Amino acid sequence: MVKVLSGLVAAIVIAVGGFFGFQFYTQHRIASEVDAALEQVRAAGGKASHGKVSFDLLSRTVTIAEITAQSAAQPPTSVKIGSLTASGVSQPDAARFSAESIEIADVEISAAMAPQPALSLAYKVPRVIVKDYSGPASLQRSPASSSFADVYRSVLEQFAGIAATSITAPSLTGTINSGVATPGGGEVAYTGLAMQGIKDGKVASTKIDGAVFTVNAQPAGGKPDKLTGNLANIAGYDIDTTAVAALFDPQKASDDQYYRTYRQITTGPYVVTSGQGLKMRIDGMTIDEVGLRPSRMQLADLLAMIPPPGAAPPTPAQARAMIEKVAKLYEGLRIGNAEIHGLAVETPQGPIKLSAMRFNLDSGKVNEFAIEGLDGRTPQGPLKVGRFALKSLDVANLMRMSALFSNPSQQPPPDQALGMLALIEGVELKALAAPFKDTGRPVNIDAFNLDWGNFIGSIPSKLRLALKMSAPLDARDPGQKVLVTAGLDKAAIDLDLGAAWTEASRAFALEPVTLDLGGIAKASLRMSLANVPRGVFSPNAVQAATMAGQIEAGTIDLTLRDTGGIDLAVAQYARLQNVSREAARSAIVEGIRSGSEQAAATNPDAVAAVEAVARFVESPGQTLNIKLTPLGKVPALQLMQLLKTDPMVALAQFRIEASTGL
Repeated sequence: MVKVLSGLVAAIVIAVGGFFGFQFYTQHRIASEVDAALEQVRAAGGKASHGKVSFDLLSRTVTIAEITAQSAAQPPTSVKIGSLTASGVSQPDAARFSAESIEIADVEISAAMAPQPALSLAYKVPRVIVKDYSGPASLQRSPASSSFADVYRSVLEQFAGIAATSITAPSLTGTINSGVATPGGGEVAYTGLAMQGIKDGKVASTKIDGAVFTVNAQPAGGKPDKLTGNLANIAGYDIDTTAVAALFDPQKASDDQYYRTYRQITTGPYVVTSGQGLKMRIDGMTIDEVGLRPSRMQLADLLAMIPPPGAAPPTPAQARAMIEKVAKLYEGLRIGNAEIHGLAVETPQGPIKLSAMRFNLDSGKVNEFAIEGLDGRTPQGPLKVGRFALKSLDVANLMRMSALFSNPSQQPPPDQALGMLALIEGVELKALAAPFKDTGRPVNIDAFNLDWGNFIGSIPSKLRLALKMSAPLDARDPGQKVLVTAGLDKAAIDLDLGAAWTEASRAFALEPVTLDLGGIAKASLRMSLANVPRGVFSPNAVQAATMAGQIEAGTIDLTLRDTGGIDLAVAQYARLQNVSREAARSAIVEGIRSGSEQAAATNPDAVAAVEAVARFVESPGQTLNIKLTPLGKVPALQLMQLLKTDPMVALAQFRIEASTGL
């Protein structure tokens, strides 16, 4: 029995000794693995160290104290971790490490964004919790260099190799030092950070409960200011960090493919307050389908061009090079849709409100940039805009065009300046109400649409304008006093104008042209020009004028309907002559018919036209139709000169058809 008991005690002692021996071995192995990982940082010229490493076999918990790493770059990028505790650890194979939970305490990260410390960032995270972690057992690859771009790319590549159910941090604070731009820098504090579904460099969702920031600004020549902001409910969905890593990879410099980075980004209320009394609030923002194009967004090249503090102003050539790089950034960004809604700004002149702002971006072009529901004030009174939109704005090339003006001593020639027209395809405006002078009454634009295209060089050969508006009449204006006296208190205009040149036929047509002057008349016009050469569309005025000599007049078809204008003219004549309206009308008609004999001497068709005009005046509410057909080739420039000096001879170049009807 004693032997049996002795053997049992020996077995227990050996087992306990083996247990602690295995625990010591495992602890030593973990410490070696940590050292090997940090050695990669030291091998690149940086510094790295760690404190005590402990391992509890029963709970499979690893604790590492005081981890520090610093890159060799100047200024360096550094990371400090107070402690790292991984619970429920296991190693499915030699290359992977898993943990049920990882808690990281007292994280500090600092980095500089440029070779000089003009812009530096520092973050502090008191606690980070990772659930169901799986990742490489060691660093996969050390950074190619100690530069910020290479270190950041290396971090993203390491992130692509891990998986976790969630990563949360109750809070995170950041400090920004912007050098000369904003002395004193700024701070930002995040609360409630949470990432869900991390795998293969992708994140199912990232959410932040709120962010509060302060920035000390020193505008050039202005007073120091302090901006404070509060942003709530920030969220991103279906995030792909591998696309971001490609922007830091020189081997991706020729990759012209777009990679989706975010499916959607949303934020809740955003409030910014200035120390000088300015306040802005945005109810929410949404950005859908964000994509990046590595060939146009190599951020390392852009960061390298940021001048250090105190550097001399860039030369025109350097400014153009910087603008070109920024233009490429726009070409490298794709946004399916971006919307800001509920914007309000408090200003000394009063509040400005905007219901929504929308745009999208693809290959440097915005298909449409629109603002809706603008409500503000001007010194003369309130201003409201239902909708304003720019159609197909080429942002990237607009920036390139702006580079032409970077040298004040060498302005671009007119044809290059006119080239900006091709960067916008049209303008739309709806429901505008703006104060008219000091009358206390508004100008209303119900709808304004202007489109152009089919460019020949820098000049469009196609245009379409639609305008519907009304404006109050001012009795103090001599030109408007007649209408006010006649009883009109506003002028209403409904205009539709189309113009296009066809290269194959060398024809230029104005069609349609319709004009409705409310309470006065409605008119429609179709007019054509023949033998219009391409050279007319030239920014060179001398060349355009020379080529214009080849243009010939075409058919002119005019329809005019009286909606009150004849009665207004008769009433004005009666007041001036102090006669009755009937007498005034008769006098006007007689004066028109008396000119028929003179017209017949130059063009027999003119007699019928004069008679039609007389009938049009004689009976209000009629419609007058006049058609002019060239009798031969009629040079347009010569015709315009004749219209100034001898209109009857000019009309003799046409066959005239005229009629009236109700």
